[in-house]
Amino acid sequence: MVDETALFSLTYGLYLIGSKDGDKNVGCVVNTLQQVTNDPLQVSVTLNKENATTAAIQKSGRFTAAVLAETAPMLQIGTFGFYSSKDRDKFENYKTLFDAAEHPYVAEQVVARLSARVVNQLDVGTHIIFVGEVEEAERLLSEKPMTYAYYHEVKGGKTPPKASSYIAQQ
Repeated sequence: MVDETALFSLTYGLYLIGSKDGDKNVGCVVNTLQQVTNDPLQVSVTLNKENATTAAIQKSGRFTAAVLAETAPMLQIGTFGFYSSKDRDKFENYKTLFDAAEHPYVAEQVVARLSARVVNQLDVGTHIIFVGEVEEAERLLSEKPMTYAYYHEVKGGKTPPKASSYIAQQ
């Protein structure tokens, strides 16, 4: 027996992932970013194969990650989580800055940001796990980072169907 709700006990943060597809900024919201090594400093992020951001990262070999603050508004989270970069510029209504490689990151309601160069990727069925070597990182605010539990319990957030943690209602 597998009680999928047991996975709700795992702790996660909430992050905005950014990349470039040619001249176009693309991005999505995830709860699957984690540090995997310290020397060299590497992180992994898992994205659905159908996301425009996934294709952009595969082409560019780079991604940014912005750690959302608890104060981040639901509209910001919803823009990056429930719409496609194929249909809209998710960055247009938010303060957006660029790393040294000219990849975008949201710079409002974000406690920290990082930029990574992809060094490995793994196909895990519906998703791709990207491992990136961190080339830039900085703290932006001294607020609390948003956890996935906070997003659900305090903000009343929902999980998008393409998220790796999505569980269909029975």
